[in-house]
Amino acid sequence: MKPCVYLVGAGPGDPDLISVKGLELVKEADVIVYDYLSNPYFLTLANNKCKLVNAGKRLGYKALSQEKINKKLISLAKGKYKKIVRLKGGDPFIFGRGGEEAEELKKNNILFEIVPGITSAIAVPAYAGIPITHRDITSTLAIVTGHEDPEKKSSSIDWESLAKMKSIVFLMGTKNLKKNLNKLIKNGMSKKTDIAAINWGTYSKQKTVLGNLENIFEKIKSNSIKSPSIIIIGEICKLRAKLNWFENKPLFGKNIIVTRARKNASILSKKIASLGGNPIEIPTIEIKPRPSSYIQKRISDLNTYEWLIFTSVNGVEIFFNEFIKKNSDIRSLGKLKIATIGSETARAVNKLNIKVDLIPEKYTAEGLISAFKKNKIKKNRIFIPRAAKARDKLVRSLKSMGNLVKEVKIYDTVLPKKEDKVEIQNNIYNEKIDFITFTSSSTVENFFKYVSPIQIKKKKEISYVCIGPITARTLRAYKIKPSLVCSKYTIDNLIKEIVKFNKK
Repeated sequence: MKPCVYLVGAGPGDPDLISVKGLELVKEADVIVYDYLSNPYFLTLANNKCKLVNAGKRLGYKALSQEKINKKLISLAKGKYKKIVRLKGGDPFIFGRGGEEAEELKKNNILFEIVPGITSAIAVPAYAGIPITHRDITSTLAIVTGHEDPEKKSSSIDWESLAKMKSIVFLMGTKNLKKNLNKLIKNGMSKKTDIAAINWGTYSKQKTVLGNLENIFEKIKSNSIKSPSIIIIGEICKLRAKLNWFENKPLFGKNIIVTRARKNASILSKKIASLGGNPIEIPTIEIKPRPSSYIQKRISDLNTYEWLIFTSVNGVEIFFNEFIKKNSDIRSLGKLKIATIGSETARAVNKLNIKVDLIPEKYTAEGLISAFKKNKIKKNRIFIPRAAKARDKLVRSLKSMGNLVKEVKIYDTVLPKKEDKVEIQNNIYNEKIDFITFTSSSTVENFFKYVSPIQIKKKKEISYVCIGPITARTLRAYKIKPSLVCSKYTIDNLIKEIVKFNKK
């Protein structure tokens, strides 16, 4: 395989707006050279061996000049790397200098591919409820850079023709806004023409300001609209009053910390994002399976048991991974009945086309104990693969009922090594945080290895969300009162209750 540089458009910000091909390349890349305007979330999807290079190009700041970026791409392609992804905000060929980079690659006989992205010129107005074309209002559209290269001898923008357009989108439009608007007015555009400025479009922190050519500059100033922003000019801006949808989502603008293990966090993060919230992933635990030989030895007599109990999704995944290694046939489970604590854990079992025989009404150890008592399950052989750090309530109670219980600790929940403690503290202490979610006692305990309970209590705006009473009890041990304790201990219900709480 020859080295190839992929110029990938990451879209306007919302990570769901990248193309399928672009996402696959991000996951497979040997190197990712990324821009300031590409969502940092994509970097978490890169494989462990992937080299990350910050090109950092933005207005007023250049970590690397364009010339240096070009040289970097060439040197990477001529080095040991095969799949080099140049990740660019929006679309590579719409004011993204993708054409310049492709030219340099061609000049140096380096293979390249262009993977288009959704440009902010289209996506951001859509997220603000502004259709940039409309049959009854305008059938033409101009997309213009708000920041022409200052080294150009003369402007390539035909301001006279532009002033006659019914729909105009300026990208990177805030710094030179006053100058650009004056040029439009000078060439005949009315001062009363509608205009919108959209900051951080498609993100949860999106902010939209409406006005006209005469007053928009002051409105932008008073609302602290800065880069990255786009400007839309034309009567189409009036449609926002009817079509604004994104900023009306139930969790719009809310910064919500997700403390789950990174491999589990995406489910909760996606649900938050789908409701307009901004999930901030701060994984406080890492799931570390015990050695395969250790687990294999302890599941060798599995067929002698009558019940198999799972207390978590992680337990299901790790157990069956080892079980399938040892037994290629699922029928080796024999007549084992399966119980799970919680519907999510049950779903993980069901995905393997295996039936769950017992799910307690309350998704706790106490709930499962009650279910066993109710069903008079006594003097049975019970096998429980679970986390090393788990309450002993379940094992003790089942034994007291006359059952023979074998507990196998198949994984540990440890503090992630890769997380930057200083960066985490900056995210929490210096940013506005609306909610912190805890989905287990371990997430609580490890969270306070990163931050001080005394310091965080000073941020009165934070609401603390616990998935259930056990997690809430652990939080209270740190002298912090939970704002919300879920009535049903599932991720789906946690989200529902946050939405309900937020409406108060």
